[in-house]
Amino acid sequence: MNTYKGVSPTVHSTAYIHESSVVAGDVTLDADSSIWPLVAARGDVNVIKLGKRTNIQDGTVLHVTRKSSANPDGFPLIIGDDVTVGHKCMLHGCTLGNRILVGMGAIIMDGAVVQDDVFIGAGTLVPPNKVLESGYLYVGNPMQKKRPLTDSEVKFLKQSADNYVELKNDYINERLNAG
Repeated sequence: MNTYKGVSPTVHSTAYIHESSVVAGDVTLDADSSIWPLVAARGDVNVIKLGKRTNIQDGTVLHVTRKSSANPDGFPLIIGDDVTVGHKCMLHGCTLGNRILVGMGAIIMDGAVVQDDVFIGAGTLVPPNKVLESGYLYVGNPMQKKRPLTDSEVKFLKQSADNYVELKNDYINERLNAG
């Protein structure tokens, strides 16, 4: 973890950050969240907040947009609870609600808002300032609303987050047992 302009990441005691990741500045990880290998989370010009039981998988980039006279709040990166962000995604200055799965390689841009209970398919591009409505699958470049989620898909959103809590606990226990 790295301090930037006197601000260091805030990490809950039950959260996990893989040692190969870079987490810098005003970044907050809530309970049972995890950041996996080679993630870059740079809260240097705005804030990044991860909710409870959220996991950010390998090679993902998390960044923000600075505050300016044209955009006084800038665009922080806010991610809710029980969110799974797949491998090699890019999330930039967007807001994600709860129980979301972001497929591998997806890009979500500044000002986009993803409501609760959403699947974003692998490789999907969510353009700036788009709102993704709760309860749907979104795919494509640029993204399109494909169809409503099934009941089993909605249940899977929480299960995916639970699976990563279990996995991060295994990693933490292995670190403790190795020391």
